[in-house]
Amino acid sequence: MLMNKCSVFISVAMGLFSILLVPDAVGEQPVIAGISNVAPAWSGHSVGYCLLTKDGYQYVAYYADDRFMTVAMRKLDSTDWMFNRLQTRVNWDSHHYITMAMDRAGQLHVSGNMHGDALIYFRTTKAHDIQTLERVREMTGNDERSCTYPQFIHDDRGRLLFLYRDGKSGDGVQLVNAYDEKTTTWTRHLPTPLFDGLGKVSCYPEGPVLGPDGYFHLIWVWRVSGACETNHNLCYARSKDMVHWETAGGEAIALPMTPESKGTLIDPVPVEGGMINESTVVGFDTQGRVILSYHKFDGHGNTQIYNARYESDGWKIYQTSDWKHRWFFSGGGTIEVDVDLGPVRVTAMGKLIQGYYHAKHGNGAWVLDEETLKPIQKYSAGADLFQKHNTPSMDYPDMQVRWKADENSATFDGHRYFLRWEAPLVSRDQQREDVAAPVMLKVYKISQPERFDLGLSCIHDGYF
Repeated sequence: MLMNKCSVFISVAMGLFSILLVPDAVGEQPVIAGISNVAPAWSGHSVGYCLLTKDGYQYVAYYADDRFMTVAMRKLDSTDWMFNRLQTRVNWDSHHYITMAMDRAGQLHVSGNMHGDALIYFRTTKAHDIQTLERVREMTGNDERSCTYPQFIHDDRGRLLFLYRDGKSGDGVQLVNAYDEKTTTWTRHLPTPLFDGLGKVSCYPEGPVLGPDGYFHLIWVWRVSGACETNHNLCYARSKDMVHWETAGGEAIALPMTPESKGTLIDPVPVEGGMINESTVVGFDTQGRVILSYHKFDGHGNTQIYNARYESDGWKIYQTSDWKHRWFFSGGGTIEVDVDLGPVRVTAMGKLIQGYYHAKHGNGAWVLDEETLKPIQKYSAGADLFQKHNTPSMDYPDMQVRWKADENSATFDGHRYFLRWEAPLVSRDQQREDVAAPVMLKVYKISQPERFDLGLSCIHDGYF
């Protein structure tokens, strides 16, 4: 049918999503192999939903038309969904996303609807049975009254970890819990917080990302207050076991990591320097060297994408973009973005690609020169697998199609899955008087031939 094998680039900015087809070699291109309707979902404001495919089952966590958190489940070979309506209801805050993970015993863990709130967490008592989801009021019982940014990850042994912030922007600590399937209990994974802003700032991390070198790589910025322009100082650390942390050069870092931790500062971007949390990501080149991607102002005050790579003589910072546009952001609440970026990735044919979004220049993917990290080729969003599915189904002001990749990046019978819903542009978490009607939540099944390289480059939803 189609003649060019491609690397796929996933771009998410302002809630828009693209799979860009970057030609690599002869072979098949992906196609939409199926669409499954889940249920009408809340479309009154933008908030993150979650899709997880695991062990022959598929799970979707979302807010139903009445705003109650709901988990849906089906067998992967079935079109019939089962539902469990959970007793927590979302407000107008776009930070209240939902996240899910599965432990080694097949139990589903769900958390979300938190922005400085008491812990909201559910867990099944019977594997692959969402009807057994139960509210668990405490994990460790400590520092769980002001939770934000829940995140599940698996450590080097496959153990389930839970990361979250206790406190508020400008005054919070990052904590890590570990789950024991045998005792069905959580304990503190670290004797201290992972990060502590010492009562002056708070940390906004991205990752940890497991790299080809076997290390978990973590990037973060420090932030003075709820005002997004106060993000500053790009930092980095790595770990083999999520317990012992070190600099890129292998020097041990004492926990908790603070603004005073030596060897973690990579780029001293100042307050109001054009850098924002979320638009900081970890990638790797063909040699497995870590690359930290972010944006900041250049010497002329324009917003540019930069890539910092750890090389034989230390960190080296490269300016990748060359745009004539300044995006100055300020204030609190959830905002839409002018500029966003994806991590540097290696395609199946050994090319370096990086995704980008720009309010004036559109979105697309660059092929980067390995040495200079400068673009040598550009692919626009014109070749977009989902292009005809990016139009909202209703006529409502600022309505956008939202997409989310499966939490599990593995393929299933040569396919991958993506979640689609609709919601308007974020509006600083302010309630809208005229609320959009619910829109059908859908799961898209995408063919991925065996030789096909997905080359994921995810750009964030802009929830700051």
